[in-house]
Amino acid sequence: MDSLMVDPTLAEMGKNLNEAMKMLEDNQRKVEEENEKKYARKDIPGPLQGSGQDMVSILQLVQNLMHGEEEEETSQSYRLQNVGEQGHMALLGHSLAAYISVLDRERLRKLTTRILSDTTLWLCRLFRYENGSAYYHEDDREGLLKICRLVIHTRYEDYTLEGFNVLYTKQPVIYISSAARAGLGQALCNQLGLPLSCMCRVPCNTMFGSQHQMDVALLDRLIKDDVECGKLPLLLVANAGTPGAGHTDKLGRLKELCEQHKMWLHVEGVNLATLALGYVSSSVLAATKCDSMTLTLGSWLGLPAVPAVTLYRHEDPSLVSGLTSSQPVEKLRALPLWLSLQYLGHDGIVERIKHASQLVSNSPVEDELSSPVVVFKFFQEYSNRAEAGPAGAIPAHFPDCALSLQLGEQLAQLVPASGVDVVELEDEGTCVRFSPLMTSAVLGTEIQDIDHLVDCLKMKIPVLTSTLQLREEFEQEVRRTVSLLYIEDLGWPGLGVVRYNYHSDEKNDDKQEKELEKINTELLKKLNELESDLTFSLGPEFGGQKNCVYIGMVTEDLDVSELVETIAATGREIEENSRLLENMTEVVRKGIQEAQLQLQKANEERLLEEGLLRQIPVVGSVLNWFSPFQASPKGRTFNLTAGSLESTESMYVSKAQGTGTTPPPTPTSSLAKQRLPGQKAFKRSLRSSDGFSETSSISHCDDLDKTEGAAGAAPGREGSPQPGPAQPESPQLLQQTE
Repeated sequence: MDSLMVDPTLAEMGKNLNEAMKMLEDNQRKVEEENEKKYARKDIPGPLQGSGQDMVSILQLVQNLMHGEEEEETSQSYRLQNVGEQGHMALLGHSLAAYISVLDRERLRKLTTRILSDTTLWLCRLFRYENGSAYYHEDDREGLLKICRLVIHTRYEDYTLEGFNVLYTKQPVIYISSAARAGLGQALCNQLGLPLSCMCRVPCNTMFGSQHQMDVALLDRLIKDDVECGKLPLLLVANAGTPGAGHTDKLGRLKELCEQHKMWLHVEGVNLATLALGYVSSSVLAATKCDSMTLTLGSWLGLPAVPAVTLYRHEDPSLVSGLTSSQPVEKLRALPLWLSLQYLGHDGIVERIKHASQLVSNSPVEDELSSPVVVFKFFQEYSNRAEAGPAGAIPAHFPDCALSLQLGEQLAQLVPASGVDVVELEDEGTCVRFSPLMTSAVLGTEIQDIDHLVDCLKMKIPVLTSTLQLREEFEQEVRRTVSLLYIEDLGWPGLGVVRYNYHSDEKNDDKQEKELEKINTELLKKLNELESDLTFSLGPEFGGQKNCVYIGMVTEDLDVSELVETIAATGREIEENSRLLENMTEVVRKGIQEAQLQLQKANEERLLEEGLLRQIPVVGSVLNWFSPFQASPKGRTFNLTAGSLESTESMYVSKAQGTGTTPPPTPTSSLAKQRLPGQKAFKRSLRSSDGFSETSSISHCDDLDKTEGAAGAAPGREGSPQPGPAQPESPQLLQQTE
């Protein structure tokens, strides 16, 4: 068969077309590759680019994120959880839960059922809660939230069908103690979709019993009033260890009251941990009769990342669907706890809780309520009870709360393993709290840590006492000094706050404010350069007064008069130097202007003397060669010491610059007393080694008044010293909240 004849022109055209299409496709492919590379560079985060990173690099990144900032800020102490072998078991549980979740459904169901039933049985036996069920949750408030929903379904039979309409016709009421943790009531209302009017805060005792226990009689009246208003009392949240002071409500009486009004009783608190001990106080043992309780085993036993557990009893299993999950993976929440409880065993669990309870007995505070939480504050008694107000209350102008805050922060920094922190109580104010049940297992607190805490406490208390006793004297000394202004700052835990009062005729407020800031800043710098044990600062970072000098804590051998006089003298010296510099600047400016005028006049006189011909460039040179003109150089020099403008003729004659008048000496403080070698500033010699005993502390201001009366009024002061207020008695250093 003859081959098909093809036109050569068409064949050439087809060949060219194929090559052109290939070139276009190659260019398009290159454009797409470039766009893909650009997309990868710009839009994909760096760690995700490429084919991934190796395990070592990822773990190194995690380590840097965990410890990078801590290495940079080595000066700040931090608390690191003591993760022992039992903690490793809890961490292993999270990994095993992820691995077990890939099992087939039937095998996973059997395994989760076994883990849940075992853990629930063990916890009910350990904490004396018979025939109970358990709900495991990450947020410790989630258990109470589920209980509230369960009770709503139980008390409102038509809630499933009619929903909020049932609640509208008969509003539910949830009762919580005023000593409960902050924000609990609002969080429950937000999650349940209820108005805040459904939450009733029950006050604590005011006349009898602990001031941190719920007032049962008042609660009874509140419930009856709500019933008369057509409301439905639903649930009561009681405390077995309040978040602040660790006190336990009268759970027995509260249970009787709840049964009387058909209410649900839920109990939470750190003292529930003691239910695992052999001996349990009757007040805490009553919690075993409640309808539900929440246990936070992670902090009690030092187990990281284990869930909280809410134990409850309910007769109708159909309504418990909100407390259980059909997802097997969610049931694996109990796996870390299941592993850790087996590793510790009964003896290990009891030993940790018992050890934390015994740490309280080593604290220096007497505990009348046998509570595992110790709360104390710095407290000063005063001999003049008229100043103390009604019922001997501490007047507000004494900074006990500020000193307690300082004490707590210092103790936490000096002994971080003790776990002490600062709490704010409604009636007592700022207090220091030691709650070993919440911290000892996590921080690994031992008996020697408590002994160290007691030693630090004994070391800090005399300093706090001296600071509080000398504040009044410091205030009086400052107010009597003309150039100083005393600043009232009740939140400052130190001797006091002072400002050098700069007076100026300047009407510009901004300029005067800048000058005031400049002088007080320089004053602070000068005071810190002195060899003393005092700390001078600008005050707290937030909330402090501007342009002030804050003086920290002091010891009993402080000479307050010398301190105040030194501050005033140093401030005056800085002010005089500042004014001298301002005056000198003005004199120099005027001197320069006068010198310019005189030099201009001298140039004009020189032109007249030399003549016009000498000013012509070529002619002047020839004329000066034939007939030189003799003229002495004239100039002006400014004498900084005398502040005057002088001629330089004498300097050219003597070939040296004159010294002029001797400058006056720099003003210095004449109030600084002579100190012995090695003695620091502002120290006075004590008359006895007892320091601030009861007699010396009372007679201290009297001795100062006698000395000032014999020597006469000090210069720079207004009036004569007035007798100070009644001096404090021997301080009651620690007082546990009742």
